[in-house]
Parts: sequence; structure tokens; C-alpha cells
Amino acid sequence: MARYLKKNKNEIGLSPQELLFRGKKKIDKVLLRLIDFQEDEVEEITIDRLDEVLPYLKKKSVTWLNIDGLHDLSQLNEIGKVLKLENLILADILDTNARPKVHEYNDWTFLSLKMLQHDQETNTITVENISIVFDEDILISFQEKKGDVFEPIRKRIRMPKRKLRRSGTDYLLYALLDVLIDNYLYILGLLGEKIEAFDEILIDDPDKNIIDKINHYKRELNFIRKNIKPAREMILSLSKLESDFIKEQNDIHFKELVNNMAQASDISDSYREILSDQLTIYHTIISSKLNDIMKFLTIFSVIFIPLTFIAGIYGTNFDVLPELHYEYSYFIMLGVMLVIILFMLYYFRKKKWL
Repeated sequence: MARYLKKNKNEIGLSPQELLFRGKKKIDKVLLRLIDFQEDEVEEITIDRLDEVLPYLKKKSVTWLNIDGLHDLSQLNEIGKVLKLENLILADILDTNARPKVHEYNDWTFLSLKMLQHDQETNTITVENISIVFDEDILISFQEKKGDVFEPIRKRIRMPKRKLRRSGTDYLLYALLDVLIDNYLYILGLLGEKIEAFDEILIDDPDKNIIDKINHYKRELNFIRKNIKPAREMILSLSKLESDFIKEQNDIHFKELVNNMAQASDISDSYREILSDQLTIYHTIISSKLNDIMKFLTIFSVIFIPLTFIAGIYGTNFDVLPELHYEYSYFIMLGVMLVIILFMLYYFRKKKWL
């Protein structure tokens, strides 16, 4: 399946508000996990029905609802009705192939971003769409499948005397985005270690397998860059958003995210250039080795040209060859050949052809 463009022909011409799951089912049952917290209290539960969220919205606390699984349209419709989410928001959540974006609605702010993960078994980068909807009291995150990428945030919420416990949904949003962006840098670091290791291999033993590895990492890096570039634009737009749900004192944190995304983009560009340079180095080394081989074969051939000439003369079938009747003619011919070889080797070395 294409990793860059996944457009179904049946989707062409549909209304932007059409609730159609545009993705792949990655979990059997939708999982609803809720964390409600304030400075001196934390409650963490798994819920079965959406109406269980409503009592928490009346409290003076921050509610984080994480939803794993997007394939159940009836469940998503219920989410829309209970939390009064517009159809445009629900349609964006269901479109897992959409470009990262941020949009402010009347009662909600919506944003989406790609989460990248490294699959150690296949040595490839996988992608998952993350959608987040938030207002002043509740933040709802949507994932395609259950994962542990946000577990560090849950651990911070469980710990007392943390800034996260004293802050609102805007700071929670920052923390979630920070995890996703840090994951970009982590994956780039993993690839970077392997890419930089190619330098020594190219110098020591540049075999054909190295080309396959370099091309593999070029594809993976291009895939990462394809997701990082629009994510950087989204984070930049978010940092400039004048939203009622983002407090002014937290603007500095979102500007920090912009810097981190710029760093991730710069790193990806640098590694792309390194891979291109490594391909050039490989072809240069192979070309140099081929030139050495051709030079050796050429010198070997040139040395044998006069020897073949001499052997050709004395291998002719004429009756009268006076030198043949001399007792030491054979040894003289060998001596002449040896002198020619030594002279030519001396001449090639003097010309620095050897």
C-alpha cells in the first residue's frame, strides 16, 4: 500500500461533513480512557458510555479523554452528540490520511498531527494519525490504536506538585505535542546513528549491500520528512493562533515546539544530504577501484606487446633465421625480453603511473 498517497476513488465528490472512516482498522474494540485532575486530586478510569464524561465537565478540573480506535462510526456519532462536536470535526477525525492542520471552531479548537514510530521487526517507520479537540475544560485525543506514547504524560499527571496538575487544557495540549515532537527527534536519532555508521563501512568495505541500505534509509527519511514538513507548518500556525483556550503565559511553550520542529526539520535535511554524499562517495570509490583495475590491466597488456612482437618474429616459419643457429640465441632473446620489462616498469614508475 502506498505510504505517501491513499485516496479512494469512491471518496471523490463526497461532502466535507460526510462521516466516512478513511483509514485502516487497527484495534478490535474502541477504548475510552479518562483522566480527571486538579492540583490535589486525580481520577483515572476506563469508561463504557460517553455520558459518563458529563459529570466531570461540571467540576473545576481538567478532563482528558483519550479514545483509541476510530473505526466505530456509531461510537463517534455518540461522541459528537454528547460533547456537541460539529460534523466537520468528526469528519476530520475520521480522515486518518489528512494533512496535519489546526482549525478553531466556535466552541472547540481542532488539530491533527502524525505520530511516527520505529518498527524494530521490519526496520521501518510507521505512522499513526493523532487528532486532538479541546476547549477550556476538556481535551479529547483520538488515536487509531492503543499505544504507550502518551504514558509519560499520564505518569506526570499521577505525580503531585507538578505544573501539569496546576495547569489547564492548553498546557496539557503542549505536553502531548511535546511528546510527539520528541518522538520525531528520537526516531531521527536512531536513523542518524545507522546513517553515520555507513561512513566507516564505505571506507573499509564498500560492497553492493551498502547501496541497498542507503536507499532503504533514503526512503524512510523521505517518509519522515513528508510528515515533518506539514507538522512544522501546523505547529507554527498553532503558536500564532489567538485562541480563548490558550493562555498567554503558555505562548512561550508553543514557541518552544516551533523551535523543536525546526530542529527536526533541519536534522532530516542534514541526514538526507549525508545519504546523498554517501552515495556519491560509494560511486567514487567504486569508480576509483575500477580505474585501478583498468590501469593494471592496461600496463600488463602494454608490457606484453613488445614481448609478443619478439615472440611473433621468432615464431615465424621461415627457413632462414640466422639467430636460430646460434647456441645462445634463446637465452639472449629471454634476456632482451627481461630488459624490456624492467625498462618499461622503470619508465611507468618514473611517470607515476604505478
